[in-house]
Amino acid sequence: MTRSMTGFARCERRHEAGVLVWELRTVNHRYSEIALRLPEEFRVIEPSARELIGAQIVRGKTEASLRFRPAEAAATLHVNRGLLAAVVAHARELGASLDNPAPLDPVRLLAWPGVVSEPERDLAPVHEAARGLLADAIRLLGEAREREGERIRALLRERCALLQGWVGVVRARLPEIQAALRDRLVKRVAQLVAEPDASRLEQELVMLAQRLDVEEELDRLTVHVAEVEHALGRDEPVGRRLDFLMQELNREANTLASKAQDAEMTHSAVEVKVLIEQMREQVQNLE
Repeated sequence: MTRSMTGFARCERRHEAGVLVWELRTVNHRYSEIALRLPEEFRVIEPSARELIGAQIVRGKTEASLRFRPAEAAATLHVNRGLLAAVVAHARELGASLDNPAPLDPVRLLAWPGVVSEPERDLAPVHEAARGLLADAIRLLGEAREREGERIRALLRERCALLQGWVGVVRARLPEIQAALRDRLVKRVAQLVAEPDASRLEQELVMLAQRLDVEEELDRLTVHVAEVEHALGRDEPVGRRLDFLMQELNREANTLASKAQDAEMTHSAVEVKVLIEQMREQVQNLE
C-alpha cells in the first residue's frame, strides 16, 4: 500500500483517572524522526510509545503529543494534623514574644512543607490506557496516510501514461528526423564540395547518426517508467526507490533534450522533463 508521509490523527478517551488526548502529525523527512511531548507523569511510557510509532512509521518526521486532564475528585488531599499542630504551637510560642503579632493564616499553614500531601495514585492503569489510545491514533494516522498515498499513486500512474505517450511520439518520428538530418548534411556538403567522396560522406552520416541516436534513451525511459509502475504496486514503503528512479528518468530526459534535432523533438523532450519534475515533487511525499 502506497502511503504518504504527511498525515494527522487525533484520539480522545475518557478514563476514570481523567481525559487522555493524543495528537499525531507527520510531515516529509528524509529519514525517520520522532518528537514526543508527554506530561511529566507519563514519561515512563516514552520508550514504549516510541516503539509503537517506529514500528508503523518508517520514514518521515512524526510529532506526537499527549494531553491529560485529571478527573476532579473530592477529598484527595491528606493533612498531616500532627505536623500542623506542631507548626501552630511553634508559631504561637514565637508570637507570644512579639509585639502585636499578625494572626495565623490557615492557607500559609497548609503550605508548610509536609503539612498537606496528595495520596499516591496507581498510574499503571492510565499509562496502559494511554498506550492503547496511542495504538488507535497510529491506526487512524495510517489510514489517513494511505488515502493520501492512493491519491498520489493515481497521479503518478497518470503521468507515467503521459510520459510513455511522449516517448512514443519521439520514437515514431525517428525515421523522419534521421532522414531530415541526412538531407541537411548532404546539402551542406554539396555546397562546400563540388564532388564529395560518397564513401567518406556515408561514414560521416553513420557517425553523426550514432551521436544523435536517441533509441537508447527512449528504451531506458520506457524501462524506468515500467519500474515506477511496478514499485507503485508493491505493498511496502517505496519512496526512496521512486526517488532514485526519478533521478534516472531525469538523466535520460536531459540526454534526450541535448540530442534534439528540431523544434518538435525539443518540445517533446521538454514535456517529458516537465512530467518527470511533477512526478518527482509527488514522490517526495511518499514514505
